[in-house]
Amino acid sequence: MFMSADVLVQAVMLGLAFASVVTWTVWLAKIMELKMAMRKLRVQILAFADQRSLAEAAQHLPPDRGIMQAFVRAAEAELELSSDLTDKTGIKERIGTRLQRLETAATRNMHKGTGLLATIGATAPFVGLFGTVWGIMNSFIGISKAQTTNLAVVAPGIAEALLATAMGLFAAIPAVIIYNFFARWIGSYRALVGDASADVLRLVSRELDRRDAALDDAIPRRRLDIAEGGVYRPAPPRHR
Repeated sequence: MFMSADVLVQAVMLGLAFASVVTWTVWLAKIMELKMAMRKLRVQILAFADQRSLAEAAQHLPPDRGIMQAFVRAAEAELELSSDLTDKTGIKERIGTRLQRLETAATRNMHKGTGLLATIGATAPFVGLFGTVWGIMNSFIGISKAQTTNLAVVAPGIAEALLATAMGLFAAIPAVIIYNFFARWIGSYRALVGDASADVLRLVSRELDRRDAALDDAIPRRRLDIAEGGVYRPAPPRHR
């Protein structure tokens, strides 16, 4: 049927076959990418649970590029830039903004390729229908030229036309199913990235509390050193 079809119908069939190949290629590539990313992220989140500080967590992370490494580098950069500030709330907000942008970028990168699935799922049936309409038009033209409505003359052209619709559905249905599957899975990945971001923020909060505790301990020691040097003079008690 393909060989005897019109040139335009053949082009439609070839395009739909190519779209089907693209669908399954994206499925294979994206499923491997998501599995590897989520497995690595789960291991790193479990490793973060046992760390006491951000510096210790950074030492235990592998040197490769990943979302957790990006979180740690962003938090360390902001802590270094804010080392002369004492407002913990402002520091946490700035770090949270950095991590939120990284979360959005990671989710956007994971969505790459799924747009093709949505496009194929939405357009393939209409492309196949276009091939069908064109093939039926050619069949009617052939009927008018043959001056007969014999089924042996009509049926081949109609069958060739309907084959385009069948191929459109064959390309569209898996694309829609795979797209919805990846939409749910990427949602789970986004939640996991959010857990990783929360772990980094927890270590940052612990780091800032330690900084405040060290500063509070240093102030009494400084006063004691000044007093022993004969410079510090406490204010006399007031008598009423």
